[in-house]
Amino acid sequence: MNTISRKDGRQASELRPFAVEWNPMGFALSSVIVRTGRTAVLCSVCREEGVPRWRRDQGLGWLSAEYRLLPGSTPERQRREWLKLSGRTQEIQRLIGRSLRAALSMEALGENTLLVDCDVIQADAGTRTASVTGAWLALHHACESLVQQGILQTNPVCSQVAAVSVGLLEGEALLDLDYSEDSRADVDLNVVMNDDGDLLELQGTAEGAAFSRQQLNQLLDRAEPGLKQLMKAQNEALLLR
Repeated sequence: MNTISRKDGRQASELRPFAVEWNPMGFALSSVIVRTGRTAVLCSVCREEGVPRWRRDQGLGWLSAEYRLLPGSTPERQRREWLKLSGRTQEIQRLIGRSLRAALSMEALGENTLLVDCDVIQADAGTRTASVTGAWLALHHACESLVQQGILQTNPVCSQVAAVSVGLLEGEALLDLDYSEDSRADVDLNVVMNDDGDLLELQGTAEGAAFSRQQLNQLLDRAEPGLKQLMKAQNEALLLR
């Protein structure tokens, strides 16, 4: 039972409503708007022939990711980041890139580069985890399109990836925090997992007091069922595109 009353009435183990809109961008190889509660992220994938110089002549592909908060995505307008990216932005786009590269066979991708863009339309916490979950959908669809076009022989996506946030608030582990919870949480943890149940990324911070190994296990136990639900929702979204 909840000891904390959540603003939207959810149980501690309950995800925010998850929804997907396919192909809002007509020129991208694949695009999707993913919504988790009031958080909405536009994820798109484009292809460039060839790979970065340091990757050439190895028969391997590459994937890079960019992440931005759009100006009207928060209560106070976000300034566009041009030449100098904030540390937060760099950290998040590296997280997205690492998570998606873990799902790819670079050999099957060949000497092609996939460029993933995650643009936050509305931010109510969990933007990086929604970006990973939505970008995997766009990536899978993009690679299917490359196979259909004859550019690739097989789909290089070799595993499924999803991400979710969990946090400790007043001693209770909560799944999929919104901003009202995230801003008050004593511990905030972002978890990225594949469909084998293996962890790809853990980003945890003691915002208030330090947390114990037991509390970390409690947070992971809260995250795993939520991640499995998100993967089920991803699979359902792929069938409906």
